[in-house]
Amino acid sequence: MWMPTEEEKLGVVICSFRDAVFHGLTLEIGETVQILEKTEEWYRGFSTKKPTVKGIFPASYIHLKKAIVTNRGPNETVVPLEDPIVTEVTTTLQEWAVLWKQLYVKHKTDLFFKLRHVMNELIDLRRQLLSGHLTQDQVREVKRHTTIRLDWGNEHLGLDLVPRQEFVMVDEDQISVSDLYKMHLSSRQRVQQSTSQGDSVRVSVPHHLLVSLKSFTHNTINEDIDIFFSLYDIRECKQLSERFMVRLNKSGGPKNLEKADRLCTLFMDLSSKDLKKDLYIVAHIIRNGRMLLNDSRKGPAQGQYRRPHGCAVLALSEVLHAISELKEEKEFVLKVYTCTNESEWHQIHESILRKSSIKSTAPCSSHGLIISLQFLHGDTEQIRREHPGLFTRGISVTRQLGFPEVVIPGDVRNDLYLTLERGEFEKGGKSVQKNIEITMYVLYADGQILKDCMSLGAGEPSASEYHSLVFYHNNAPRWSEMVKLSIPLDRFRGSHLRFELRHCSTKDRGEKKLFGFAFTPLMREDGTTLADESHELYVYKCDENTTFSNHALYLGLPCCKEDLSACPGSTASPTFQRSPKELLWVSTQLCSSKLTQNVDVLALLNWKSHPDRVMDILGRLRYIGGEEIVKFLQNILDTLFSILEDNTDKYGPLVFQSLVFVINLLREGRFSHFRSITDTYIHNHFSGALAYKELIRCLKWYMERSAEVTRQDHIQEAMRALDYLFKFIVQSRTLYSQATCGMEEDQFRASIQELFQSIRFVLSLDSRSSENLIFTQVALLSSLPAVFDELLPVFTVQEAAELVRGTLSSMPSTVHMGQSMDVVKLQSIAGTVDSRLFSFAESRRVLLPVVLHHIHLHLRQQRELLICSGILSSIFSLIKASSLETSVQEEVEMMVESLLDVLLQTLQAIMSKSHSPEASRGQRCPQCTAEITGEYVSCLLSLLSQMSDVHFQHLLDNFQSQDELKEFLLRIFCMFRNLMKLSVFPRDWAVLRLLTSHIILKTTQQLSLALRKNFSGATFDFKVWSSYFSLAVLYISQPSLQLEALSPAKRNKVLDKYGDMRVTMAYDLYNMWQNLGEDKVHFIPGTIGAFLGVTLVPQDEVRNIMIPILHDMMDWEQRRSGSFKQVEAELADKLDTLVSEGKGDESHRKLINLLAQLFGPYPSLLERIEQETWREMSSSFVTSVMRLTERVLDYKNCLKADEAENKKTGCTFNLLNFGKCDTNKEELYIRYIHKLCNAHLKTESYAGEQQAHPCGRRSTSRSCVSDAIDLVAWCLCAPCPSAEAGFTLLLYWELLQWEPRPLREFLHYPAQSEWQRKEALSRKVIHYFNKGKAWEYGIPVCRELAAQYEASYDYQSLSWIRKLEATYYDNILEQPRLEPEFFRVGFYGKKFPFFLRNKEFVCRGHDYERLEAFQQRMLGEFPEAIAMQHASQPDDSILQYDGQYLQIYAVTPVTENADVLQMDHVSDRIKSFYRVNNVRRFRFDRPFHKGMKDRENEIKSLWIERTTLTLSHPLPSISRWAQVEKRELVEVSPVENAISVVENKNQELRMLIGQYQHRPPHSNVNQLSMCLNGVIDAAVNGGVARYQEAFFDEDYIESHPQDVQRISKLRAAMQEQVHILGAGLAVHERLVHPDMRPLHKKLVDQFYMMRSGFCRGTPGLEKLSPTCSRFSSLRGLPTNAEGPRMMHTHGHMNMLGSFRQSSSSLSSHTSSETGNLAIMTDSLTGDHSDDFMRMQLSPSSSSLSSTHSAPSQMINSAHSSGRGSPSMPDKYRPNRELLMLMPRHQERAGNAMYPGACENEQPTNFQRSLFQQTGPCKPCSDPNLSVAERGHFSMQFDAAHHHVSDIHPAFPARSLRKSPLHPIPASPTILHSGLDGSNSTLSGSASSGVSSLSESQCAPPSEPPGRTDTLDSIPSQAWTPEEDVGSPYPHVRYSTSEPEDIHSAKALPCRSHSAPGGVSPGPPQEHPHYHSNAHFCHGHGPVLMSKPYLREVCRPEEGFRQQPMVLPTPLQHKIP
Repeated sequence: MWMPTEEEKLGVVICSFRDAVFHGLTLEIGETVQILEKTEEWYRGFSTKKPTVKGIFPASYIHLKKAIVTNRGPNETVVPLEDPIVTEVTTTLQEWAVLWKQLYVKHKTDLFFKLRHVMNELIDLRRQLLSGHLTQDQVREVKRHTTIRLDWGNEHLGLDLVPRQEFVMVDEDQISVSDLYKMHLSSRQRVQQSTSQGDSVRVSVPHHLLVSLKSFTHNTINEDIDIFFSLYDIRECKQLSERFMVRLNKSGGPKNLEKADRLCTLFMDLSSKDLKKDLYIVAHIIRNGRMLLNDSRKGPAQGQYRRPHGCAVLALSEVLHAISELKEEKEFVLKVYTCTNESEWHQIHESILRKSSIKSTAPCSSHGLIISLQFLHGDTEQIRREHPGLFTRGISVTRQLGFPEVVIPGDVRNDLYLTLERGEFEKGGKSVQKNIEITMYVLYADGQILKDCMSLGAGEPSASEYHSLVFYHNNAPRWSEMVKLSIPLDRFRGSHLRFELRHCSTKDRGEKKLFGFAFTPLMREDGTTLADESHELYVYKCDENTTFSNHALYLGLPCCKEDLSACPGSTASPTFQRSPKELLWVSTQLCSSKLTQNVDVLALLNWKSHPDRVMDILGRLRYIGGEEIVKFLQNILDTLFSILEDNTDKYGPLVFQSLVFVINLLREGRFSHFRSITDTYIHNHFSGALAYKELIRCLKWYMERSAEVTRQDHIQEAMRALDYLFKFIVQSRTLYSQATCGMEEDQFRASIQELFQSIRFVLSLDSRSSENLIFTQVALLSSLPAVFDELLPVFTVQEAAELVRGTLSSMPSTVHMGQSMDVVKLQSIAGTVDSRLFSFAESRRVLLPVVLHHIHLHLRQQRELLICSGILSSIFSLIKASSLETSVQEEVEMMVESLLDVLLQTLQAIMSKSHSPEASRGQRCPQCTAEITGEYVSCLLSLLSQMSDVHFQHLLDNFQSQDELKEFLLRIFCMFRNLMKLSVFPRDWAVLRLLTSHIILKTTQQLSLALRKNFSGATFDFKVWSSYFSLAVLYISQPSLQLEALSPAKRNKVLDKYGDMRVTMAYDLYNMWQNLGEDKVHFIPGTIGAFLGVTLVPQDEVRNIMIPILHDMMDWEQRRSGSFKQVEAELADKLDTLVSEGKGDESHRKLINLLAQLFGPYPSLLERIEQETWREMSSSFVTSVMRLTERVLDYKNCLKADEAENKKTGCTFNLLNFGKCDTNKEELYIRYIHKLCNAHLKTESYAGEQQAHPCGRRSTSRSCVSDAIDLVAWCLCAPCPSAEAGFTLLLYWELLQWEPRPLREFLHYPAQSEWQRKEALSRKVIHYFNKGKAWEYGIPVCRELAAQYEASYDYQSLSWIRKLEATYYDNILEQPRLEPEFFRVGFYGKKFPFFLRNKEFVCRGHDYERLEAFQQRMLGEFPEAIAMQHASQPDDSILQYDGQYLQIYAVTPVTENADVLQMDHVSDRIKSFYRVNNVRRFRFDRPFHKGMKDRENEIKSLWIERTTLTLSHPLPSISRWAQVEKRELVEVSPVENAISVVENKNQELRMLIGQYQHRPPHSNVNQLSMCLNGVIDAAVNGGVARYQEAFFDEDYIESHPQDVQRISKLRAAMQEQVHILGAGLAVHERLVHPDMRPLHKKLVDQFYMMRSGFCRGTPGLEKLSPTCSRFSSLRGLPTNAEGPRMMHTHGHMNMLGSFRQSSSSLSSHTSSETGNLAIMTDSLTGDHSDDFMRMQLSPSSSSLSSTHSAPSQMINSAHSSGRGSPSMPDKYRPNRELLMLMPRHQERAGNAMYPGACENEQPTNFQRSLFQQTGPCKPCSDPNLSVAERGHFSMQFDAAHHHVSDIHPAFPARSLRKSPLHPIPASPTILHSGLDGSNSTLSGSASSGVSSLSESQCAPPSEPPGRTDTLDSIPSQAWTPEEDVGSPYPHVRYSTSEPEDIHSAKALPCRSHSAPGGVSPGPPQEHPHYHSNAHFCHGHGPVLMSKPYLREVCRPEEGFRQQPMVLPTPLQHKIP
């Protein structure tokens, strides 16, 4: 039988229950269950985790808990009957457990382990609370620790802050909002204090130092040791504390074994001032044993003496910080210094501290003290409670010598500290000085010795006698040893000290012979003790036989000079004679709470003994020290009132002044604890029943005199003591009334009335002219609040309130008072509000109006806001507490009338100031801080929460006009919006934020009625209604109400308490909208965006409420305008804004879909709509909104997922296109223009970080040489992808006109005219183009801006923009710019976003970004994508694949400005720009073999498949990406490919030779040498010979008749290459250094072989051209037989030639045909040649590389797929030992190495000379370098301005083809580097041909000539980073004469290479660096002479007749 439970209501599961029982409830251990019914062994109920699931479970599995049941029945509430802290710990641990596991998953291990530790602590603390075995203090301490840990965990887990009161969570319904705010503040401070443990100690808390002796490592004494520890102040040279004494035995252990664990002490009561002193721990070491340590006598010592040994010190100030933060002891080692001069023993510690080596010896390793220190904080009781273990083991306490900083009542001390200072004694007939020991006794008045009263130090028991130190042979010993005397108070009078002096003989069996004594009484005749000073005592002679049995014999003698002066006749005695030359000095210091050394105190206490001196005694009271007064406080007060009663008229004023002095003394901080003693005295011991009359009379007299006297110090002191004077008055009157049964009651009331009248008189005085009067009023106002409470015992509450009201009313208003008086007045009012009188409701009704009046005045004037807020907070607290018991309607009514409006105004002013520009610049005034804002917000909320419906009704009825009501509504609505927008309260103050929302909701519901009543229909006001709607929308959307983000338990708790306040406000909003009627049209479409924001709230009911409103809006819009365009535009704009802010979710897609059901859910709307166009428009509207929703949610997902910047840019670009197509979405369009611009700038920042240093992202396959090259490139051109940002802003710029039309504030633009905005935008666009080095795009904007400036006659701005434009032109010609690489990317698969899906794009890469890096970047952005390993088009299976495929390969731009590239006079830097900018077509070449593949020569069948991609828009543009809209495919034959390769190499050679044409002899020709060697040597070893074999064969020509014309063109190009090489060798022969002659000889020989081979290998040429038949006869040079041999004489460097080729299926033949030159120094070819041979070349990892995938570039030009880098051993990397030359990868003809690098493994003369030219190098960062030297091209090009004296060789005339020899551009193999450092190693890429030799320093650079203004003659200059001037290229001509001045010839125009003939135009494969650094020529240079090679290696053939060579037409132009 199931029965409802009565007692068993709540339980905890102690064992998991999972049995398959019918209706069984599955339970886990630890769950809490609520029990509904029971049977014999079963319960039925539910788990609190899932209250909706009910079931049965065994009763034995449940532990029952006591609980309180309310509302019994089906809906009963069960609350556990346990400590609230325990309940909170339980629920908190359950909540933390989930979050704790998430920390582990998120890898937050540090917080994970910290939280685990805290959770274990909380479990332990909870167990202690539940044990029930703790005391009340222990329970309080456990709760404190528990709450600290709870708050700490909530703080670090981001949970809500819990407001507490006495460790318990508060109920917000039981306290005011102001109190709740303060509790939140205190909880926050408590959390911060617990988080920052180890903060500096507070001043008011006493500190204590625990010192423990761990060991004494001095093992050589072999005697007992006494160690005395003390604290010493080195600045004041005085001891600060008593001494702590430790006794050790001979072995170093404790002498008393019971104290083995108690060798420690607590130095008590150190103040904060003490800790700031220069304190030291001083340890004096005394040995107890024989006189001399080195005494050689055997046997035991004859006597035991206390002898000085050593000293050790420790600077406490140095270790204070280290130990103050620790909770355990920390050990330190003290070095022991031994004493060498006993006469200096008294200051040995000072000598150690002052580093004086005279008085002590340095310590040795065996001397040392090991001590541990620990700081403790708090009073004694707290220390005992927190560290009980210290006191249970009997720790000794070492106190200060005086009273502590704070004197505690009841701290009884009666200590006299005596210091034995020094003495002076006679030899006494001895030949040597004495060994003096002093024995001291304390004797009673009867002569008995006082037992156990002397203490040498804490830690050891007291003794009855004291034995001093013994100094060896010293008649003037200086002991400076302190002894504490603890003498009972009743034995002090009559007791004296006796000092017996003995000589300790070292001969006579260690006897101690008495030879004198001294004495001094402890108390003088007048009752005072010995003064705290040094006392000079007389020494009286005596001997060993003298007895002191009759102490009266010497007590009558003078003990010191003062006694002798007082009793001159008592100088002699028959028994004792004074020794005139012997004296003893002692000093005393009294620390007693009962004894005094002040005669004035004794005279006051004994005033009756001297009645004639009473006036003088009272007058001297104020000169007595405070410590002496508080010792005898009660006695002094009794004495004063007894004097007053003795003669009131005579002594009244003096007693009053003395009483005022004593009361004010107790106000000081040191003696504040004695105020409680004074209160106790007044109520229990005070007996002056008649004193009140005199006190009242004196007070009135002082008050009345305040307006007359000038000096008011005594009046001000009386005003400060007013509170205690009133206590004495009231208590006196009470005693009198009790004694007389209430007599003279009326007279007393009248006197009090008169006294308050006098107080009002003082307060009403105008104090502006008297500073003293101001201080008097301040003192009076400060004391008044304490007086008010004293009136209650003698007056009723109503009477007291009337007195107080009159007093407060007499205060002057704010206008007539200064700021200081304002503060004091408000503080007095605050004290009145906090007084007990104000807590009574009847008195509050009397006082509240006057208090509110003063506060109102201050708030109106915005003065002293912080104090006013404190007063209001106190008032609200009292009213809230009273409202729980009685009605407070009248008081709330008063506050509403007086404060509500002014509170709103004050808050508005505070918030406006806090967000003003001054505040943002850090000039915020103190009143505008967050603290004061929170204070006033809490006050406003407190007032609103107390208002009932009646109060709101009265408030609204009291407005005199509708305008006043409107202003009030606008103000309070605005205030509520600010509260929600500004987040006044922190996010984790959930309790306060929810309560705020509840109060706002309640208030808004009340005010909405007034809005509907007063501003509808004819009185409609758009502004008020709009303000309400804005408030409602903001309220529903505020984060604190989004319950979905809360945990289920917290969400249920909020719903139970407040419900879903969003739904309530949504219904109110709906009702208000429906009540608008015809006025709805005013809010369409303006508010549709706001209402749409409400639909983004993830609450279904709110969304369902808002859909009818949206339908209604569309209906009204269609009625008015006939379309939805404005609604659609507004909806799109708002949807974008809200989703961009992170709002909205996937369910919002469903909400938008609901709009498609316009006619489904709401038939009433359908009935009103009959037009078919309505349906069409709605369908279009929904489609548009859904498209936008898709895009903005994609954009939000990118932001939410922290996607890569490129992906965000793509989403933004997609949205931009959406907004561009509709004029109604202009704001959306403009907004996304700026978002796209910001995305570009972020991408730039990211790229800058990634490329901040190229070596920081190096690949493992790259060598340090490649990194060095990257470093040069990085220094040359920093990444600046800002051009896209400029293009993006141009879109907005184009929308604007140069009109004065005003524009509103939008985004970050202020309100300004359209002209001003376009001007500002122009400047920004120009800035971005300049930053992106896209000056060509910025110049048109400059021109348009200049035209506007010129039209407006703004010549200053015109001058600026023209100069800027000129600067851009200079930058175009002078600044280097990289040519970026371009990559084609295909996105295939359904998983890509729709704007990428199955589309292909071309991307403009970042600077220095190669194919491999780009691939990695794209795979990083799409981690799920699969990289396709082929370049063919994907099939449908890939396009429809439910995944992601990426296809990436490099493409080459096809320039659209071919005309510019063909112009000879155009700078190559200009051409470089047009090659890669404004490009819409791109090319990709894929090599393949067609037909039968010739194994001997694959070139014959190597075709090129050329794909041309056309983009939707040119690059660069607003994006680095452009979609491919067209593809074209053509095939290039092998011959056409060969033509392209040879012609490109010819152009490269021409530019390089032109650069070197004008250099002086013996210049650095490393680059030229390497380039020539690369072509000639490659040709010898294959190179163009492979083309000869392939295409010049008769069979090939016959089989390919269509290629005859192309083969002829190829032959011409090859001939031209031969002649260009000849010209290059001519230049090289003139410039080469003598040491480099072997290299030149080798080049000439190989060149001859190349020519010969070219003629011999062309059997089919005669059929093509007759000129070929005489080709061999044109070369009249003898054949060098050594040539073939030299070709095969390879050194070790030949191993480098075997670079592993790329495995790419797309790599072209030419990418593997490399000509390499590698030169090694001795360090590589000598000892470490084997290591060098082990270097490996890294293969490519990319499979998508291509021959023409990227242009050849100066630095690492090829992408990594075609790059192989030698992995050099680390020990070679710092040296410049490997320099490699490789032609550009497109034109490499063969693979050969430089022969003869080493001969017999020794470096050749050529190698030595080459590296001698290199010389010592300087790094680029050398501070001594100039700007030019420090640049990226630090080596100076030699100026060409010189006279040529050498005879130049000439080639035979008939060998040249009639084609122009163009100016030869700089080769990409030239490394224009500033790497002059000796520790750099350069290497080239196998695919790029990048290598370098450093600039020779043998010949200094010549001075650059001046620049001319004509184009006919432009001399070359040494290049600097600031100015790069093209150098003139002298065209080579073959003639027997030449002009003496190379500038005499007219300049010829330059032209760069053109596209290869027979091939579709393609981009020149030049690196941008080489273009930017080439020196272009504009004039003739020196001609080449007709004698070829007249050197030892070049001999003409016999019979050879020189004749002029037939030159191409351009070269023969105007040759003299």
